[in-house]
Amino acid sequence: MTEPHIYDTIIIGGGPAGLSAGIYAGRATMDTLIIEGDQIGGQVTTTSTVANYPAVETIDGTTLVNKMKQQATDFGVKFTFDTVVDYNFDTKDIKTVTGKTTTYHARSIIIATGAKPHEIGFKGEQDFRGRGVAYCSTCDGELFSGLEVFVIGGGYAAAEEADYLTRFARHVTVVMRSDDFTCPPLTADRARLNPNITIWPNSEVKSVTGQNYLTDATFINNKTHEETSYHVTKDDNTFGMFIYVGTDPQTELFKNTIILDDDQYIITDQQGQTNIPGVFAAGDVISKPLRQIVTAAADGASAATSAEIYVSAQKHRLHVPITRSTATKKTESKPTSGPSSTISDHDTQLPMHKGQWFTNELVQQLQPIFDKLNHDIILHQLTDASEKSHELSSFLTEFSQLSPHMTLQIEAATDEMLDKWHVTHLPNFSLVSADGQPTGIKFSGIPTGHELNSLVLAVYNMAGPGQTIDTQLIERIKHLPKTQIEIGISLTCHFCPDVVAACQHIAAINPNVSAEMIDLQLFPELREAHHIMSVPAMLINQNENVIFGSQSLEEIVTAIETAS
Repeated sequence: MTEPHIYDTIIIGGGPAGLSAGIYAGRATMDTLIIEGDQIGGQVTTTSTVANYPAVETIDGTTLVNKMKQQATDFGVKFTFDTVVDYNFDTKDIKTVTGKTTTYHARSIIIATGAKPHEIGFKGEQDFRGRGVAYCSTCDGELFSGLEVFVIGGGYAAAEEADYLTRFARHVTVVMRSDDFTCPPLTADRARLNPNITIWPNSEVKSVTGQNYLTDATFINNKTHEETSYHVTKDDNTFGMFIYVGTDPQTELFKNTIILDDDQYIITDQQGQTNIPGVFAAGDVISKPLRQIVTAAADGASAATSAEIYVSAQKHRLHVPITRSTATKKTESKPTSGPSSTISDHDTQLPMHKGQWFTNELVQQLQPIFDKLNHDIILHQLTDASEKSHELSSFLTEFSQLSPHMTLQIEAATDEMLDKWHVTHLPNFSLVSADGQPTGIKFSGIPTGHELNSLVLAVYNMAGPGQTIDTQLIERIKHLPKTQIEIGISLTCHFCPDVVAACQHIAAINPNVSAEMIDLQLFPELREAHHIMSVPAMLINQNENVIFGSQSLEEIVTAIETAS
């Protein structure tokens, strides 16, 4: 029987705390694995602009964590996407973490599972989630262009995101239960001094209602108990309500062994260690007065440093050789299970690339993935005279030149061709096998921004070795019936690419399944037909029940099985 690989440390969670811990552990030449169950970056990927990270004037949240991830990768840190379902921290030396796909072993553990947005619980909140009630301004903000928006909360996120939402909304009203913002004045002033923002202090949401969309809300002043009603403005279908009232720590899995405070945050000592020796915690998941990206990064650094001291002492006691090597940057990262779902920044430059769509930096990032392609694939576009179709042709021309395994075919979108390829939206292109057979993978729109990730993964899964999937899940996918999946997306959404990629991976495995990415900004008729005001929005066989939000591959497979 093969002995299991024993890591020096396993970090559970890939947000700023986990990534920072990875950077420090990797730089200390520890054998390090980061396990992420959802998306690298955590809550930061939903942050429109980070303006208080040292030495960085302003930066998009996703860009910041991508730089962190690349830095950790350069120091030899390994990544895997898995959902932790169990663990055993009882053993003195080697601890185990059990995921859905495998069991991992390590001498130390760093818990960096973070926190998720807190739901208020007012009447109608769940009923209108995705149809007016939202939790991510960067994902859904543009869907509320020209509409009224309410931001619920009075902390950092509420002030920052209210300011960001004025880029799209006609007007933003901040509804806070306290008499003033609870964040520092400079942050609060981003909302206070914005002429398109009104502030309602001492106010709370009592209920929301509507028909297909959110159309009515009732607010109550918690001092005077006076109620205020809002009805959607004439000629508007709906209005938006974005919730920013704090977070809930992701500690449910650990509550029986790790000591938590009254709010369910993990209690650690000054070294970042929990009540269990060798088990550390960092970031928004721990009990502390301030939860910001910079404090999460500091927590991760502290926990990794403490873990390195702990592991070194353990190895010395057990007479295990301590190997040290110079920590140097690597030019290529090799993920444990296929390419990462997030394309990140990279320092290395290629010779001058003169394309409109793909910079030297981006080509450098993509090249290691395309080098692994071992089958030919066709990008098949149906085009008309529209400007967007011409833009898509330009994009695909450049993209197809990134690998000799990709060929671009462009044909006129005649009625006959539209019918043949089952295309109802233009601009549109499909992935087609080398022998001319459709794969069921389609893109309606131009997959730029975050959606470039889903296109790259679709090509990798069709023309390369593909991402690793649990064998039992593969069998379930192969037995799925004929299914049409449509995924409504926004190019600014950080969660959409994962859902698109998962659906299209299913289509790559099962020829009975088709999966189409649809940019809702280009095709508002789909949004209106299904009353969609949040992304990602997944429709299975055009069912009226839209599935909103981030979904794992297994959750999507289960949804298809349930719908059939």
